[in-house]
Amino acid sequence: IFDLMMKSLALFASAGIGEILLHEIGVKTVVANELISKRMDLFSSVNPECECITGDITNEKIYKSIIDHSLKAGVTNLIATPPCQGFSLAGKNKSIDQVSSDKRNNLFMYAISAIKDLDLNTALIENVPRFLKSYLPYEGDLILPSEILKSELGDLYDFKIGIYNSANYGVPQSRQRAIVRIWKKGYLSDWPEPDKTDKLITVHDAIGDLPSLQPGEKSKLKWHFARNHEPRMIEYMRHTPTGKSAHENKIYFPKTRNGERVKGFKATYNRMRWDRPAPTITMRNDAISSQSNVHPGRPLKNGTYTDPRVLTPLELFRLMGIPDDPGFPYDTSEILIRQCIGEGVPPKLISSLFKKIIE
Repeated sequence: IFDLMMKSLALFASAGIGEILLHEIGVKTVVANELISKRMDLFSSVNPECECITGDITNEKIYKSIIDHSLKAGVTNLIATPPCQGFSLAGKNKSIDQVSSDKRNNLFMYAISAIKDLDLNTALIENVPRFLKSYLPYEGDLILPSEILKSELGDLYDFKIGIYNSANYGVPQSRQRAIVRIWKKGYLSDWPEPDKTDKLITVHDAIGDLPSLQPGEKSKLKWHFARNHEPRMIEYMRHTPTGKSAHENKIYFPKTRNGERVKGFKATYNRMRWDRPAPTITMRNDAISSQSNVHPGRPLKNGTYTDPRVLTPLELFRLMGIPDDPGFPYDTSEILIRQCIGEGVPPKLISSLFKKIIE
């Protein structure tokens, strides 16, 4: 039977959050590589038929294994999120040696090498927006990723670079990602822009139907259980209205253990709003004191608010735009899931991009 699926390689795959919906539109991840074994194990649990290769891509044997398995599987597409530090133009006082010594800054080149070694038809490289303005080591100099792409792939490939907010593509979360779309000359005449949704999906649309939970409380719904928090933090948030920060409270504001007011940004100890997409979910979505992580809450008759806690895993799934039961083993570390979501890309954004060439 002729397989109509586009076969894809995932590099720097983490738990595969971004790829989790691609099979629905005809893209199948058949080979994946990730450095950290617990992330690769989670990816494998959701993609049991995928050839998962754990290890450092800069190791010659690991890289060869990735290429060999990809050739055998008939891979024609790549999705990659190469970690990189680089540095901005404003910080261009670092030496080439300093930047080159950080192994992360060379990982971008492994994604490019894979495109060439596999003679791929298409590739998508995504990262945080500042990646596009980060200078990376290349042939004894420090240059932007776009210039490296032109030099390495410009003869055989066309590419487009853009910044996309996931909230415009059916995700109840405002999250910007830099996306590089690459396609072989002659394979596509163009890679069209993804279709934006007509209406933004709000936090209320996504999680408003879920039962309220106190810190430490569990519901009957899978993945809908609340983390516990320090009593003093719970008290701050009980007195913090929807969309506000506890730093704005006149009495119940964040304090040190000796009672002094804590100085901090209003994005910390902050409740989300119901009436707009969630702010960007970060790696520290387990902490009340981190950025805009607290449930919006509902007002009570006594003047306090419900849900003085961070979001449950189920609430995070919904705000990331992934299924209520994405296939993670139920004994998976909660912190691991939170970290993978915090570093991931919403899959509906990735699907929206690939739909335009699958069509």
